[in-house]
Formats: sequence, structure tokens, C-alpha cells
Amino acid sequence: MLTERQQQILQIVVEHYISEAEPVGSRMVSKRGGMPYSPATIRNEMADLEEMGYLEQPHTSAGRIPSEKGYRYYVDRLVQPTPISWQKVRELKQLLSEKMVHTEQSMQQTAEILSNVTNYTTFVLGPEAYHASLKSLQLIPITDETAVVIIVTNTGHVEHHKITIPDGIPRNEMERLVNLLNAKLYQVPLVQLKSRLRQEIADEIRRHLTAYEAWMNFLESLLAVRKSAERVYLSGTAKILSHPEFQDVNKVRALFEWLENQEALVSLLEDSRAGIQVHIGQENKVEAMNECSLITFSHIVNGTLFGTIGILGPTRMHYNKVIGLLTTLSGDLTNLFQRWYQAGA
Repeated sequence: MLTERQQQILQIVVEHYISEAEPVGSRMVSKRGGMPYSPATIRNEMADLEEMGYLEQPHTSAGRIPSEKGYRYYVDRLVQPTPISWQKVRELKQLLSEKMVHTEQSMQQTAEILSNVTNYTTFVLGPEAYHASLKSLQLIPITDETAVVIIVTNTGHVEHHKITIPDGIPRNEMERLVNLLNAKLYQVPLVQLKSRLRQEIADEIRRHLTAYEAWMNFLESLLAVRKSAERVYLSGTAKILSHPEFQDVNKVRALFEWLENQEALVSLLEDSRAGIQVHIGQENKVEAMNECSLITFSHIVNGTLFGTIGILGPTRMHYNKVIGLLTTLSGDLTNLFQRWYQAGA
């Protein structure tokens, strides 16, 4: 357990680094904190905090920055959620309470509102992202080159897409393929369709159909058209680029690729607990997110996860502001999830 003085120093280091993105020295801590301790005393305490793993020294001559352990201690024990102005709260509550004809529009607007307020990347996963499964799939040829795929979920959601049938696909095997898919993928969650295709369907296609590679490529592209059914809505992806941690092109590319993988997003959040949770750096268990923090708000009723809102930023994110925002709007967000669920989202 840290002493009160160590906690004060850690809080100042974390909050200064969050706002300035620069290593923090003992003199700055002394000036900012108004502490009755000399820079030498503070320097010794910072050295102890580093030895205990709460701070890191990126360069020999530089000050110190928080480690993941330091951020975790700060979030669990020291953070003070920032209150939002009454005027801003009223404005946000009004926007979130607007009833729209299309649930998809409401989800996208919610993601945009929270992204604009926090200046971080935000995503919304509605009920169907977790609960929708395949009820039936139909493939109706229109011409020799085109067909319509119709996907029906257990929630009653129906969508259809016109697709091109590539060369090398035997047209006389389509009915057999559709029967195979409906038999093997019935009640499989939509977000698992592509992975189950390789795990369970590939061998069947190899045994019973010709042109294996052509069929597999066709099926993967066919299942990729159902993005709207996955109910993952992103906003503010480009905001990641405004943070100095993400000036490395390779880091950004890996993170963007992960954000585009909706199945991975849903899988990460399937074990979410109710309320506000903070996942820091490697706690996310995704390599592309090692330098990110993810703050989520999930609504769970009787063990059923209705949906999740996630706000993604660097580990150097403004935890106090985001936690304060989600705490203030928790009731409104809960009502939103319930409306989406009742609408059969």
C-alpha cells in the first residue's frame, strides 16, 4: 500500500503526463502539487515508486511516466471523475433521448455524440452483436453471373444483397451448398459465421462439392456482406492519429486492422461486466491495443448482455473525464440499450 505522500505524487505525475504527454520531474511535481516537501524528497519518493513498478523512466536523463501498474492504481484509488456542466448534460441527455425511426441511426448517432464529447474513438455494440444468430440463408440465382443472398436472424432481422457469382462456381451445386450451410450454421451467432466456416464447413465442402477453393472464397465474400447485422458502430477512428503515441505508422495500421475486425471486437467484450469498466494496456489481451485503454459501459439484465459502449484512447487518456461522462449518462445509456433491445435491434 502506498503512503499518502506517494499517492499524492503518483496522482500528480499521472495527471500531468495525461495532459502534457511529457515525462514528469520532481521540480514540476513540487510546483504543481504545492507540496511542503523538497524536490530531493519528492525525487526519492519517485525513485521508490519506480522501484515498486508504478512509474517508469523512458530515458536516463528524463523525468518519469506512469506504468500500466501506475495507471491501474490511479484508476482504482485516486481518480476523481470530472463533473460535466449542467448545460452540457442537458444537451447530451436530449440528444440521447431522441427517438429515431431506425435503430441503426440511433446507434450511430450515439457513437458520434460520445466521440465528439470525449475526442476519442467510440464504438457501440447493440444487442444483436451478441445475441443474433443465423435462422436461415437463401441463395437465389438471378442470372448466370448474379444472385441474391437473403439472411434471416433469430431476432427477425432480414437483409438481402445482390452478389456476383465468380467463374469456377458450379451452378448446379448451389442448392446442395445452401442446404449444407443451413444444416451446419443454424443458430450459430452471426459474429462467428466466418470462423465456423473454416472450422466446420470446409471439410464438408471438400468431400461433397467440386472446386473447393472457388467455393471457399465465394462463401467468405458472401458472409462478409452482412456487416449491418453485426451491429457494431464506430465513430472517431481518425481521432487516434491526434495522439503522439500513434505517430508510428505500423502501430496505427495494426490498431486500425483490429478495429475493422468486428468479430474480434465482439469477442473482446463478451465477458464484460455490468457498469463502467476500465481496461488498461495489456489488460485488453490484444497486441494491437498494448498502448491503449478501453473504457466500457455495459448493460446486463439477469445475466443477459444487452450491449456495450466502448471509448478507446491511449493509456494516457483522460480517465477522469470519460468516467465522469459515463457515470453521468449511465441512466440514459441504459434506457437506450433497452429501447434498442425492444426494437429487435
